[in-house]
Amino acid sequence: MSINDPLLKAETTSAHVGYHPRLPNFCNQGVMLRMVVLVNVMVLGAALIRADLQVDMSGLLRQFLAISIIAQPAIIFSLVVSCGLKPILSKLSYWHGVVAIFIIETVTGTLFWLLYRSLSAVLPTLGDVAPAQFGLFFLLATAVVLFYFDLRAQSLAPALTEARLQALQARIRPHFLFNSINAVLSLIRDEPRRAERMLEDMAELFRVLMADNRQLRPLADEVELCRRYLEIEQIRLGPRLSVEWQTDNMPTDTLVPPLILQPLIENAVYHGIEPQQGVGVLTISITTAASSGKQIEIRLTNPYHAASTHVSGNRMAIANIRERLQLHFDAEAGLSAEVSDGQYIVRINMPITITT
Repeated sequence: MSINDPLLKAETTSAHVGYHPRLPNFCNQGVMLRMVVLVNVMVLGAALIRADLQVDMSGLLRQFLAISIIAQPAIIFSLVVSCGLKPILSKLSYWHGVVAIFIIETVTGTLFWLLYRSLSAVLPTLGDVAPAQFGLFFLLATAVVLFYFDLRAQSLAPALTEARLQALQARIRPHFLFNSINAVLSLIRDEPRRAERMLEDMAELFRVLMADNRQLRPLADEVELCRRYLEIEQIRLGPRLSVEWQTDNMPTDTLVPPLILQPLIENAVYHGIEPQQGVGVLTISITTAASSGKQIEIRLTNPYHAASTHVSGNRMAIANIRERLQLHFDAEAGLSAEVSDGQYIVRINMPITITT
């Protein structure tokens, strides 16, 4: 299927048009940091408006600190409340969730307006702010934050479209399909049951790759998909492929982006095992981080061949996965790749997520 195929174009267009806005994950560390930065930029803007810079530049700092006395606790309070209400907010539609957030911020603004009034009586440097100005700042800050995160989600949404596009035309490469069919044909006469099993694996693999892969799925399902894929490659490559699974401490119920592991395994086979003279070992380690117990650590190790002519394809897959991790988990997830002692090592870390 080429990129000019009408069906592929229709599906790609549908992925863009079918973008579904959702509230940010207020419990995510990256989301928290961005919200604090955005609100503080607005606080600085408010301080610039109130300060008389022609009289004294230090007035800007005084105004910023005066507003921050209320703004910083208000930000923290809003984040704590929004994070605590995440199970409820996640069940609402986007616009109902937006309304709920504005109600939360209206209540928060009222509480902190009362606090501001009591403090301004004992701290004259706070100055006099009308209730309308105070409320407008709260509502404007809320609107700006929600608008920013919606724009950010839309800007990253093409990564999901690209993921599906690659799943349709690149993740299962023509050479893999051709070789797999040939392997099935060679088995049909002598080992029909093994050939049947291989066809079942191929059907399952294509079923997952053709699905709408925008929602998180259990890690156990992703691992099972990879095992099926490796069974196909094992038949094709025989003893040249040796796979070591290290999954004793794997959190099977945690949710991960679909196709987060299979493309990396395919690349490991394609770039590391196929060019190998003799047996090539692919090691897949999936465990819970010992330091916090709240992160998954995935490590793939395979032989490295500097003369490989397919490095660009490998980088494209890694870049795509990195973008999808950022979309789903923001700053709480990451991907790195390095070459060490003749081995190519890819590491992924992401938070353990049981529900979305």
